[in-house]
Amino acid sequence: MYRKGSVVSADGTTIGFRQCGSGPGVIVLHGSMLAAQDFMKLAEALADDFTITVPDRRGRGLSGPHGIDYGIEREVEDLQAMLKETDASRVFGLSSGALIGLRTARVTPSIEKLALYEPPLSINGSVPVDWVPRYRRELADGRIAAALVSVLKGLEADRVFRTLPRFILVPPLNLVFRFQREAKGDDVPIPDLVPTMSADMQLVAQLADTTDDYATVDADVLLLGGSRSPAYFGCALEALTGVLARSKRVTIPKLDHSGPTDDGGPSEVAQSLRDFFA
Repeated sequence: MYRKGSVVSADGTTIGFRQCGSGPGVIVLHGSMLAAQDFMKLAEALADDFTITVPDRRGRGLSGPHGIDYGIEREVEDLQAMLKETDASRVFGLSSGALIGLRTARVTPSIEKLALYEPPLSINGSVPVDWVPRYRRELADGRIAAALVSVLKGLEADRVFRTLPRFILVPPLNLVFRFQREAKGDDVPIPDLVPTMSADMQLVAQLADTTDDYATVDADVLLLGGSRSPAYFGCALEALTGVLARSKRVTIPKLDHSGPTDDGGPSEVAQSLRDFFA
C-alpha cells in the first residue's frame, strides 16, 4: 500500500507522487514511457529502511502536463520541489530520470547521495536517434503500437523487439492496447505513456555532450548498469566515472535497461541501493 501526495513546482505544475515506508527520504525517478506504478516493487523492497517517494513525472498520471516551455529546467525544478517537500537527501533515477537527477545535483547541495541507473547521456552521438522522426510521425497518425515498436527497435533495449520484424510485433500490441485504455486506480495505461518518449528524447538532445558539466557534483554517486544492456549506456557510465569526484560503478549481472522496474530485477537493484543509501 502507498499514500498519495503532491507538490507544486516552480511554474505552477502539480507533481503527484506515491509514498511508502519510513526512515530517511529517497526520491525515485522513473524513465521514459514509465510512471510511478512501475517502481512499486522497488519501493516495497526499500520501504523497511527508507521513506520512498515515487512521483509521476510531469505529463502523466497524478501530475500536470509537460507545459509549453518543457525542458530539463522544468524537470530540475520538479525534483527540487520534491526534495523540499519530503526533506529527502537521496535520489535514484532510471534512464531519463537519471539524467534529471544528475542535472539537479549540479545545482542542489541538499542531494547527498545520488544513484543513477543507465542515464542515456549521449557522447559524440552514442545514443541512437535516427528512429525519432518515424516514431513522431506514427504518433501524429495515432499509430501508438507502431510508435512503441519504433522506440524499442531504435533504442535496442529489448532483445525480442530488436530481432523480430515489425509486421509480427505491431498487431498483437494493437490488440493489447485495446484492453489497456482503462487502467486500475492511479495507474497510467501503456498507450498513454508511449507519447511521453517524445519529451524525454528532447532531454537527451538537450543534454548531449555535457559530461564535463558534472565535475562539480558534490554528492556521492552510485553508477549502476545491467550486464545485458546496450553498449551505449556503458559508454555514458564510463565517461561519468572519469568526471565525477566521488563515484562507484556497479554492474548487475543478468539485468538489462529495465532492471529497476517491476518487470526487471527490482530486488537486485534494491540491494545495491540499500547498501549505498544506508
